[in-house]
Amino acid sequence: MSRLPLVLRGREFPVPVVLAPMAGVTNIPFRAQCRGFGPGLVYVSEMVMAAALVHGNDKTRKMVAFGPDEDFRSLQIYGSDPDFVGRAVRALCEQDAADHIDMNFGCPATKVTRKGGGAAVPVKRNLTRAIMAAAVAAAEPFGVSITCKFRIGINDDLVTFLDTGRAAQEEGIAMIALHARTAEQHYAGAARWDAIAELKREVKDIPVLGNGDIWEAADALAMMEQTGCDGVVVGRGCLGKPWLFRDIVDAFAGRPVQASPDLGFVLDVMASHAEGLMSVMGTDFGIRNFRKHAGWYLTGYPVGSDARRAFATVSSFDELLRVSAGLDHSMRLVPGGERLARGHTNGPIKVVLPEGYLANRDDLTVPDDEAVVALSGG
Repeated sequence: MSRLPLVLRGREFPVPVVLAPMAGVTNIPFRAQCRGFGPGLVYVSEMVMAAALVHGNDKTRKMVAFGPDEDFRSLQIYGSDPDFVGRAVRALCEQDAADHIDMNFGCPATKVTRKGGGAAVPVKRNLTRAIMAAAVAAAEPFGVSITCKFRIGINDDLVTFLDTGRAAQEEGIAMIALHARTAEQHYAGAARWDAIAELKREVKDIPVLGNGDIWEAADALAMMEQTGCDGVVVGRGCLGKPWLFRDIVDAFAGRPVQASPDLGFVLDVMASHAEGLMSVMGTDFGIRNFRKHAGWYLTGYPVGSDARRAFATVSSFDELLRVSAGLDHSMRLVPGGERLARGHTNGPIKVVLPEGYLANRDDLTVPDDEAVVALSGG
C-alpha cells in the first residue's frame, strides 16, 4: 500500500513520527528532551481549551509557549463550539503562535466528555464537521495546518472513527491520527490496530497516522507494515524514554537500534530533564514536577523501593544528584523492561456524556457554554 508523505505548513517530515500531546507532560522541557534524541520530528504541546485561548487565560498562554530552538511549533486544542474553536485558531494564527494546530477529539477524561468535548465530539456528526470547517477556515489565510486525533468511538456500540475520518478528509483537515481504543477502554487492553488499517482503507487522500502500544522502535515499523498507515503517534511509550524517538528514527533508516541504556545514562538524562523543568517552572515547582517523571525513567531498573521513594519525594536538585550517586550506574534494564507500561493503564471506564447527548446525533447544538467551562477550570 502506498503511503502519503507527512507535510505540514509546506514542510515535509521524512520520518513520519509525532509526539502525542499529553497533559502535564509534553511541555517545553519534555519536548526538548525528545527532540534532542530525535530532531526533525513533530512534537506537540499539551492540550489547551479553545475558550481559554479566546479569553486570554494566563495559564493557557504559558501552556502554548515554545522554546526558542523549536523551529516547528505544534499545539493541540479542544472545544465543542465551532465559534470558539474558529476564534481560538484565528487568534493563534494572527499571533504567529503555531505552525500546526491539532484538534483533540479523543480525550476520554470525564471533565472533558461531560461537557461534550474530547471523545464526545465525534458522536455529533454535523457538529464535528462544523468544528473542523471553522478551524480550517480560520487557519487557511495563514497557511497553518489543521489536523485532528480521535478514538475508535465511545464504546463498541457507538463507533465513530470512520465517519470522523471521512469528515476530516472532506473538510480540509491535513492529517488524522487514530488512537486505536474506544473512550470506554481508556488506556486498558491492547490497541486495536485493525481499526487503523480500516481507517486507512477508507481515507485515501490525507495521511492517516496510528497511535497505541508503541513501546519499542519495532512496534512503529510493525504498525505501519500491518495497517498501511502513513506514520505513527507516540504517547506513553516515550515516558521516561525520550530516546525512543532516536530508536524509531534509526529503525526507519534501517540502522541497528541501540540496546536499552544502562542506569547511568538514564540518570544523566533525568538530571538534564529536571534542570530544564526548573529553568522554565522555577526551582521548587520544577523539581516537584519532575517527581512523576522519575518513576517513569526508573521503570524496569531494579533500583529498589527505597530509591524509588527517594526520587518520588526529592525536593532539590542537589538531593536528586545525591540519590543518583548512591545507585549502581552500570545497572541494566530487566528482561522485557522496554515493554513495561508507563503512565495511565486504567480502564475500562464509564464515559460520561451531557444529558440527552445521544438523542440526536445530527444536532448542531453546542452542549454547554464553553466560556463558563474554561473560566471555571472545567
